[in-house]
Amino acid sequence: MAQQAVERVGFEKHNLGRTGRMALYGGAVFGPAATIWYKFLQNKVVLRNKNMEIVARVLTDQCVFASTNLFVFLSSMAIMEGSDPKKKLESTYATALTKNWFLWPWVQAINFKLVPLEYRVLVVNIVSLGRPAVS
Repeated sequence: MAQQAVERVGFEKHNLGRTGRMALYGGAVFGPAATIWYKFLQNKVVLRNKNMEIVARVLTDQCVFASTNLFVFLSSMAIMEGSDPKKKLESTYATALTKNWFLWPWVQAINFKLVPLEYRVLVVNIVSLGRPAVS
């Protein structure tokens, strides 16, 4: 969807391999991992001050899950593309993580504050559609 709606590559230049890799990663890795992670945050990061609880969840999410997920994502994409994961990580990880921190803490703060647990992965997936993946 991002190739058409955001990047506007047209159907004749649509990269089906990229679509397949993203679907495989999202369905087999990110979806299940994020579902478990959000349940963990909901049950284990609990504070009396609810605003501080949101801050603690966002910080934990960004420092633990986001950085790990990005590492796994970039490595997985490189392997599925037939390229060197180490080179992919060296060339894109730091920049991608920095860009991640400009958007996702805000999204996750709203997500953790307003969205019921069972819909949080969906919110992340919808926001991700509008944000092209790291090449």
